[in-house]
Amino acid sequence: MSKIVVIGAGPAGMMAAGMAAKGGNEVILLDKNDRLGKKLFITGKGRCNVTNSSDIEDMIDNVPGNGNFLYSAFYTFTNENLIEFLNDLGLATKVERGNRVFPESDKASDVIDVLEKFLKMNNVRVQLRAEVKKIYKMDKEFIIDMKSGDSITCDKLVISTGGCTYQGTGSTGDGYRFAKAFGHTIIEPKPSLVPMVTKEDWVKDLQGLSLKNAQVTLMKNNKKIYESFGEMLFTHFGVSGPVILSSSRHLVGIDTLKDNVKLIVDLKPALTFEQLDDRVTRDFEKFTNKNYINSLDDLLPQKMIPVIVGLSGIDDNKKVHQITREERQNIVKLLKNLTMTIEKTRPLNEGIITAGGVCTDEINPSTMESKLVKGLYFAGELIDVDAYTGGFNLQIAFSTGYLAGSNV
Repeated sequence: MSKIVVIGAGPAGMMAAGMAAKGGNEVILLDKNDRLGKKLFITGKGRCNVTNSSDIEDMIDNVPGNGNFLYSAFYTFTNENLIEFLNDLGLATKVERGNRVFPESDKASDVIDVLEKFLKMNNVRVQLRAEVKKIYKMDKEFIIDMKSGDSITCDKLVISTGGCTYQGTGSTGDGYRFAKAFGHTIIEPKPSLVPMVTKEDWVKDLQGLSLKNAQVTLMKNNKKIYESFGEMLFTHFGVSGPVILSSSRHLVGIDTLKDNVKLIVDLKPALTFEQLDDRVTRDFEKFTNKNYINSLDDLLPQKMIPVIVGLSGIDDNKKVHQITREERQNIVKLLKNLTMTIEKTRPLNEGIITAGGVCTDEINPSTMESKLVKGLYFAGELIDVDAYTGGFNLQIAFSTGYLAGSNV
């Protein structure tokens, strides 16, 4: 029996600690917060999108940050395994649009409750408000110096302290410091899954407007770098929402202004240009004697109408029957290509996930053990892997945590 310490009680750390203890080891789980799973509590707007039910190859395709590193993790502890694991602990789950898996209760707290139950079942010793100051290795033992002045020794160590986004949840980049002290390379942390700041003033007029089915295309120097479909939200500074957050992953390392980054939104992706032109023509026939400003009620959300009217350059009070064919087709082009200039992304602390972290070349992908230091393991967001929205990042946490805990 080995004595094992796991630092960081997020999903990866709780899974690692529970699995290590299940293997018959003495396990201590340390976290500097006053409760387990502090960041997990706010994921999915408090609903906790635990995983995605797509097949494994699709899962890996949704991890633009070193997805290939996760083959062993995703195939050893699959999304199906995770759902079964949660169900067996008493958490019912459901699948929603985009194959996203949530607890049936829509409560992240219920996910944390069953993980805590898993820890208790396996006699994991949990120490909260336990901040680690320094870690080093002497002979075959790891020595963990606590901020309290105490020291803990162990045979093997799992670091799962998360990234450095949402720092109020305790993700302050401590793990990078610990890993670096053991000689590991840290790929510079940058925000991934982060809202975007736009240049255009009219975006502010749409603040609070959510579009359920928008097609978004991200362009860099007039070349397409990403395209997706889904929900987006206009804010006081620009744009956010699931499809925007996933798009933002492709801005990591890009100078948005220098590289002329544009976001193009198709407001009516279900219709071709010709079909939308026909639709607008029918609406114009219906409202033929009205002013242009009052002719788009059947086509667009109320909040968007004055913005589109303004961008079209057509006088608000022009009678609909006076609008030329060329003007009408320009309106259609605008609806299919609403374009914004991306000035920058929001700060690192506002990113849902951190891109960067402990270099994957220095970690055994089959066990999560350090290739540099025997007995040292990593799990979760601390590693240089990151995915799009949709439950993929939590699956990374659970799968890498499972591997680390099973192999430690």
